[in-house]
Amino acid sequence: MQMKPPIIAVVDDEESVRRALYRLLCSSGFDVLVYASGRDFLRHVPSIPVDCVVLDLNLGDHSGLDVLLALSAVLLLIPVVVLTGNDTSTNRARALTTGAHAYLTKPIEDELLIDAIVSAIRSRSPGA
Repeated sequence: MQMKPPIIAVVDDEESVRRALYRLLCSSGFDVLVYASGRDFLRHVPSIPVDCVVLDLNLGDHSGLDVLLALSAVLLLIPVVVLTGNDTSTNRARALTTGAHAYLTKPIEDELLIDAIVSAIRSRSPGA
């Protein structure tokens, strides 16, 4: 029996970033779903078995923090890797205290992102 690859949701309002992350994650063996807004992602997340979310902190319609809060409000314990091009100590602290598994700054090294996703997925597995 072959195991299904993990499903990663990418939420970023920049099309070029979504496209680059989609290619990288697919080539790394993940199934990838992309969303251009936090609102679109939150509308679909209850119906899809997402293993990890790669979430931009600065979205046009919701902030990444809004999305993290919404996930925790409905008790969806999906690990989240936050990405940002606006790295501040306040953003970092708020993201991590709001429930992000990892906080990474753009531009992101491919290997660092993959490692953060794998770590996030493992943190959710029993016996991890």
